[in-house]
Amino acid sequence: MTEKKSYFFDFIPIEINVTEQERMQILHNYPIPTLPDGEEYFDIQQQTKGTDVRIRVVLNEFTVQLTKTNKQFLKMQFGNNAGTIQAKMWDNQGSIEKCQPLLEQYSVFDIEGKVDEFLGHKSITIHQLYPCKEDVNPFSLLAYTNQSLEDLTTELFTYIYELNSPYKDIALAAMNRFWDQFRIRPAAKGYHHNYLGGLLKHTVGLMRFARYILKLEEDHFKATLKLISVVEKAHKNELWAQLTNPNTTKPLVWKDTIDHLYSMFYRMMQYNESTPNYDLLMTSILFHDIGKLLEYDHTGKTFEDFQFLFPTATSSSLMNRKQAGITMDELGVMVGHIPYGVLILTKIVESENIEISLEEIHQMAHCILCHHGLPEWGAAIRNPQTIEGYLIHIVDYLDSRYENTESVK
Repeated sequence: MTEKKSYFFDFIPIEINVTEQERMQILHNYPIPTLPDGEEYFDIQQQTKGTDVRIRVVLNEFTVQLTKTNKQFLKMQFGNNAGTIQAKMWDNQGSIEKCQPLLEQYSVFDIEGKVDEFLGHKSITIHQLYPCKEDVNPFSLLAYTNQSLEDLTTELFTYIYELNSPYKDIALAAMNRFWDQFRIRPAAKGYHHNYLGGLLKHTVGLMRFARYILKLEEDHFKATLKLISVVEKAHKNELWAQLTNPNTTKPLVWKDTIDHLYSMFYRMMQYNESTPNYDLLMTSILFHDIGKLLEYDHTGKTFEDFQFLFPTATSSSLMNRKQAGITMDELGVMVGHIPYGVLILTKIVESENIEISLEEIHQMAHCILCHHGLPEWGAAIRNPQTIEGYLIHIVDYLDSRYENTESVK
């Protein structure tokens, strides 16, 4: 069975050659997370004023404020997989004194209240609030990708299974160890792929670009130029749309990108005698953002990654985390996902006793360290020093921006 799709403004063809039996085996070995059913999806904008509600939400923030008559009330912002929910609670019978310590200690709550509406803005007036102390499904509380996790998972492992050893061994060892968390994580807090499943979707996106450049075109330089031409056309279209409709609120996704892409292409030309290593590039893509397992925190995150990297460290502080929406991990932000990616790569090779040359592991580490392209953008290397280093930056740059043009994320 060949699944045919397209990507990047329908420019990149995607053909997944997998039988139904192979697909089912992949999904058996690497199952997708449990997604919420319709009853777990609450969109306050679809509710009628005066409706009584009982829902589970995650707390984003709260403050104690005063009314015009100097009476205290709690102003709260919650979130769920449909977005943010504004709420308030009046200080009836000591409600603030009772609830404030709970809001400081817990992050997930079951709330009971009534839908209000003022000047077109809907909120909830809360009557009762109970902390949730049981394990929760983060997909019922946080935004997640609307694309098929089954399809993304099948595509990812189809690409991994195509690789040769030792790259295939390294990739599978990482997924076998981290799949339960890799499949749910966001790829960012704000700019792109900032939702559950975003890391999986972003990783597959980079692999699609890399396969196009190195598998579907005869010349990787010509393929890269074709991709830049697609960006130029897209930028002209968005400029024209904004010019002819000045009231549009759509951002210019491709603003200031063309010069950067050409600058990287010029620099990449010094490696025109180098033959890119496809397996090395694809494995580096798998690891390029894997450090985000440690860099971000949110409801539903577990900490096997910290324990894998630092097995002798005491970690009792992790058990007292107050997890809510997607935030920077208080420890992970001190290191960052780029160094973590190299640490995970080298630890996987060591723990699995995988035989690989010193040159190859340095080349993959280099790809991870330079994938942001420029030091001022977070790259740990001043300039990429290999053809694969330039390619991983270019495909990461394209995918992170293209995601903001997609109608279904």
